[in-house]
Amino acid sequence: MKEAEISLRKSEHLRIVAEEDITFRRPTLLEDVRLLPDALPELDLEEVETRIRFFGKELELPLLCTSMTGGAGGARSLNEGLARAAGATGIAFAVGSQRVMLEHPETAPDFAVRPVLGDGVLLGNIGGQQIPVFGPRRVAELVDAIEADGICVHLNPAHELAQPGGDRRFRGVLDGIAALVDLLEGRVLVKEVGSGLSPDVVARLREAGVRCFDVAGAGGTSWPRVEARRAATESDRAFARAFGEWGIPTAAAIALARRTTGDEAVIVGAGGIRSGLDAARAIALGADLAGMARELLLAFRAGGAEGTAERIRTVGRELRAAMLLAGARTLEDLRRVPRVITGELGRWLEKAPGLNLAGRRTPD
Repeated sequence: MKEAEISLRKSEHLRIVAEEDITFRRPTLLEDVRLLPDALPELDLEEVETRIRFFGKELELPLLCTSMTGGAGGARSLNEGLARAAGATGIAFAVGSQRVMLEHPETAPDFAVRPVLGDGVLLGNIGGQQIPVFGPRRVAELVDAIEADGICVHLNPAHELAQPGGDRRFRGVLDGIAALVDLLEGRVLVKEVGSGLSPDVVARLREAGVRCFDVAGAGGTSWPRVEARRAATESDRAFARAFGEWGIPTAAAIALARRTTGDEAVIVGAGGIRSGLDAARAIALGADLAGMARELLLAFRAGGAEGTAERIRTVGRELRAAMLLAGARTLEDLRRVPRVITGELGRWLEKAPGLNLAGRRTPD
């Protein structure tokens, strides 16, 4: 694909995500997680601990700025601005798809944000279906090319099918991921982009050696709905709209992934995370970190790197407050605090044998 075509498509994606109503009509179900208030937490706010290790490094907050752009016009400015904000606030940062680098190596500077991020966690990004096309070794080279700590492999068949000119071939992806995990000695995070990872997919990926997952469930940006805005014909628009609500709600995806992996995986809960309270609910369900994309894109468009950093700090403040109000000093405590699961999420979890309310496997 020509660099100009990739750039135009990615630029359209960013504009539509930021300016139009393309979120899921149905919610993340995180609002069905009711953390019970502890009016006697016996904690000072300064005691609340949010640091966590991720890809071998310590983060100040359990947050990942998830992949947003790859090859768009202005990609360098956006990547550098978001990375600068991530570095200033101590969260992890993932660049957008590096496919354009494989086809046009001269675009590498758009992704080379290590100088502005500093020593924080930096992750590359590639579509799973690109691994069989370019080969695991070439994909692995993308990590060193931008001095990253690892790479995200995104799985997005619903998006690709809704996208005119999108990928239609998905064979060989699992074997490619397994080979990439071996080449990078485990430094691979596999993610969805808004439809969620099902328990079966998580189980198959675990067998392939994956130990880090971003469930990216339904409730945030709907990529089929984005493509419905881009479609040139009514037929293509109708096709994309038909899958606009396709996916597993974020809260259910988190809990089911934790049930499938037990304690032997790192889980990022993403998909419609808009606040520190959302992040707290995600962690209480079993996530280790929360992932945010559109929320930080909007902050960047409104206030640049400084505005994004301020938004991240606000999310951190909300997370710490939620932890104190629930009586949790640490993130591990947060996973054990009393909670009530209501509504549709409760019905999801009732259909999942062996899953307790904390998102952990119950004893056999």
